[in-house]
Amino acid sequence: MNDVDEKGKIPIKKVKKYVRSSVSKKRYEHSMRTAKMCRTLCSLYGLDKDKGFFAGLSHDMCKGMVKEDLICLVKRDKKGVSEIENENPLLLHGRAAAVLLEEKFDFHDKDVIEAVANHTLGKKGMCALAKVLYAADKIEPGREHITKPYLKKLYRLPLDALVKTVLQENIAYLHRKGRKTAYESEEFLKSLDGVEISGDKNEGTKD
Repeated sequence: MNDVDEKGKIPIKKVKKYVRSSVSKKRYEHSMRTAKMCRTLCSLYGLDKDKGFFAGLSHDMCKGMVKEDLICLVKRDKKGVSEIENENPLLLHGRAAAVLLEEKFDFHDKDVIEAVANHTLGKKGMCALAKVLYAADKIEPGREHITKPYLKKLYRLPLDALVKTVLQENIAYLHRKGRKTAYESEEFLKSLDGVEISGDKNEGTKD
């Protein structure tokens, strides 16, 4: 993917500059690793690699915002704020980023917008790209519990089986920390109930 913006194309250069200036160095590096993981998964599952990279780059660009700014942005998507989002407004950063992509960067690809908006909690009925970003965010290789053998096993799985594995591990991690599982995540898992998974599980995913 060229780091150049053209009219009507994915605004990679503008968004990359914005992300670099808006989040911490650590968060920016995580975003780049997530973008590359999205590209890898898109290649494996026959999806648009450029859109995948862009979704990964964009997903955390509002993570450094204060609560008031996050709430101001998400009000514009007119989807309301759930109980768990109200208790932890930082969970709104994905929805805020989706609004910013549309309003600030004039980018309206529905799959990318859906992926960015729902990458934290997941959601029943998400498109394939959204599933890829949900997983990529949690298995990018900078996370200390992610190993090459583990990724190798995941890469052998169909997309839904990979996502179910990652989702179950994330829920297990939250439970070990004494934290609640969001309704959206529970519904997401139920929608994958018929999906068979195999291979060793990991210890779960950090935020």
